[in-house]
Amino acid sequence: MDSQGGPYLNKRALCSPLGAARLCQLAMGCAVIAMVIHNAGYSGSHGVFCMAAWCFCFAMTVVVFFLDATRLYSCLPISWDNLTVTCAAFATLMYVTASVVYPLFFVRSECPYAGCDVRNFRIAVTVCSILGAVAYGAEVALCRARPGQAVVGYMATASGLLKVVQGFVACIIFGALANGSEYSLYAATIFCVVVYAFCFALTALVVVMTVCGRTKAVRCLSFDRFVVVCTLLEVLLYLSVSVVWPVFCFDTKYGSPWRPSSCPQGRCPWDSKLVVAVFSFVNFGLYVADLIYSQTIRFVSSRVRTNSRL
Repeated sequence: MDSQGGPYLNKRALCSPLGAARLCQLAMGCAVIAMVIHNAGYSGSHGVFCMAAWCFCFAMTVVVFFLDATRLYSCLPISWDNLTVTCAAFATLMYVTASVVYPLFFVRSECPYAGCDVRNFRIAVTVCSILGAVAYGAEVALCRARPGQAVVGYMATASGLLKVVQGFVACIIFGALANGSEYSLYAATIFCVVVYAFCFALTALVVVMTVCGRTKAVRCLSFDRFVVVCTLLEVLLYLSVSVVWPVFCFDTKYGSPWRPSSCPQGRCPWDSKLVVAVFSFVNFGLYVADLIYSQTIRFVSSRVRTNSRL
């Protein structure tokens, strides 16, 4: 018992829908990792990514569950609600990606070896990964701010969740840029890379400030106005790269509008350029949606503690 007469452990960490979702996340994560190590296997960059995503999300969930169950999060100088919903949203995206990539590269309808044990294990890994994505998505849904509620945790709003998706899409763009995209050929494409990096840094800054509880004011701006200013700047910058990148990559003067037949599978610069172009439009749409939604938010400082799980 603590000094106030209550139990040391937080019973709501187990006996609540949120606790059930996290237990399901732990169970699915443990099952996926165990089956991959036991017999399903992985190889190459795609397999390493999937395994790294599952291991990272499992470790993150263990830490979040332990801190919530023991109430040790109260000793940390952070906004716990903002941190947990950010982790859940990020893990949802990681699991969804792994649930698509793993079966795409490792599951085949026929049995390549004697017996079908490997194939069956890989199918089971895919199913458990999908269930894990659902469990993380359920946590996001449980923590998401509802219309009419006072917005205390910015990351629980649609705008905050969009920030996580924007950062994730930017990581996909960076991966494509690093995969032989030949972005250094023209000053215009180098400008695009600088824009991608700047917008990612700005988005990460907003998320870090929110998680750390630094949401009272930024210089002469309130936090919600600061977020709107940053989002408007990002919209304008992404609008520019959504025009510049395709022109300097697919116009006949600078590149090719069609995929070269001699381009090697998996290491084709044209493919990387196409991925960057597509996800540039995706992120532009996300920033526009963020800008529209952020007009309706009136944010309450996260230093005011209203965590119902206490």
